[in-house]
Amino acid sequence: MAEIIALIGSETLLGKEIRDVFGESSLGEQLRLLEGELPESEDDAAVRLAEIGGTPAILGKLDPEEVEDAAVVILAGTAESSRLALQSSPNGVVIDLTGAAEEDPDARVRAPQVETSDYDVDHDGPQIAAHPASVAIALVLCRLHPMFPIARAIVHIFEPASERGKSGVEELQRQTVGLLSFQQIPKEVFAAQLSFNMLPKLGEESEVQLQDVEDRIDRHLATLLERADTGVPMPSIRLTQAPVFHGYSMSFWIEFEDAPDVFSVEEALSGDWIDVRSGDVEPPDNAGIAGQSGISVGAITPDRNAGNAVWLWVAADNLRLNAETAALIAREAL
Repeated sequence: MAEIIALIGSETLLGKEIRDVFGESSLGEQLRLLEGELPESEDDAAVRLAEIGGTPAILGKLDPEEVEDAAVVILAGTAESSRLALQSSPNGVVIDLTGAAEEDPDARVRAPQVETSDYDVDHDGPQIAAHPASVAIALVLCRLHPMFPIARAIVHIFEPASERGKSGVEELQRQTVGLLSFQQIPKEVFAAQLSFNMLPKLGEESEVQLQDVEDRIDRHLATLLERADTGVPMPSIRLTQAPVFHGYSMSFWIEFEDAPDVFSVEEALSGDWIDVRSGDVEPPDNAGIAGQSGISVGAITPDRNAGNAVWLWVAADNLRLNAETAALIAREAL
């Protein structure tokens, strides 16, 4: 009998993406779907259905007993549902995409897309899926540095509303409709106007602050670069909330010790997990990257004012990249 993978938060945007990614392989047959919201009452017996790879599946209530026999437990719901699952002390490997287990001293930040083949995998503690922005940045820098040593780098990260889940996407949509119809706009999630706007900081009442997210990306990136053991210098990063629904966009400025030409940069980046768009191809964008694996790089241009530097543009589907990280870790654990 196949080992069970319990997915907590199956109904969330991230949970749906995990169902799609896992459904493309035999992992989908092992999924046990659980809600990421606590049941309102024990008497609520309504059966909800979801889908795995086009096949209907029952969406079960969040219950600690449902995770006890699972070989892998994936946390993709709310902070509260993750805490409940962790309190049940699951016997299986925990893959955390919510950050709830990050303070556990045995937790390990993971991104198999970046890790070397000789990395000593340890599944004894929670596996923290590295923030998708940190994975994207590490992929680019670790691919370039061994061939063309990097002196320093700066990365501007533009965050989509979907990082705040369904509520973030819905609030951006409602703000847009409200502004176009000259009505008052909701500000429960971002505590500020995001529609038609760029935010370096969210409102004071926002549950999540960009500085905290930026700090998390920074921590995860430092871990991944150290683990890659290529000597890549830590870049400076800046996170901005963008008025887009899905997908990260990132602007890289990279100064090399000796400047390579654009073709050499494209050649160095090409490989697993990176789709390189050369100069005669449209650069990637956050809308076009939806549903695509890995990251896409394009608009590679020399800096006219700094002879050893280049600019490049990166796009990545944040939900897809997170789901792929979870799938890679799950395969290791089974």
